[in-house]
Amino acid sequence: TATLAMSESYDFLFKFLVIGNAGTGKSCLLHQFIEKRFKDESNHTIGVEFGSKIISVVNKMVKLQIWDTAGQERFRSVTRSYYRGAAGALLVYDITSRETYNALTTWLSDARMLASQNIVIILCGNKKDLDTDREVTFLEASRFAQENELMFLETSALTGENVEEAFVQCARKILNKIESGELDPERMGSGIQYGDAALRQLRSPRRAQPQGTQECGC
Repeated sequence: TATLAMSESYDFLFKFLVIGNAGTGKSCLLHQFIEKRFKDESNHTIGVEFGSKIISVVNKMVKLQIWDTAGQERFRSVTRSYYRGAAGALLVYDITSRETYNALTTWLSDARMLASQNIVIILCGNKKDLDTDREVTFLEASRFAQENELMFLETSALTGENVEEAFVQCARKILNKIESGELDPERMGSGIQYGDAALRQLRSPRRAQPQGTQECGC
């Protein structure tokens, strides 16, 4: 079990949301990020789905705890309860659907109001592989991102293009904000927790006990 314990070792845990209209490919993005393959059966998410993955960002191991929310209006009250204490979010629209793009302002204000004013958000124009059916230009979306202080990438859950990059960029920005002191992991509802690896580093100078008697990680 030592190898298992090592693979579960991380410096930080960040709570992430995936938000946006129904049918934009939110669950497929999460599936591609975690499983490295496209999710064929695409039923609409009912309520909230969950996934987690440990990634390496700027020499730190970060565990992302990702809540994939239903985009349908009838689930809005359920999904909103999961916003609280989220450190980061992927705000997703479909580049082939102007309607999903027009809804971004509502999703954005929900996230900033319900999660935190400091939530780090990356805008994802998904279905990049369907470029011929495009209804939203890269330029228009990148202007929207700039005006609203969001990072921006076009992604494809089908091919995997920019999928990992979206999660990594968002996590990197959160790490930068922690290091600059702009984000305080100790603050209630920050969506950030210190992982076991970081705690071990904090404790190690004062630690006099033999290696064999490790503290329980439960």
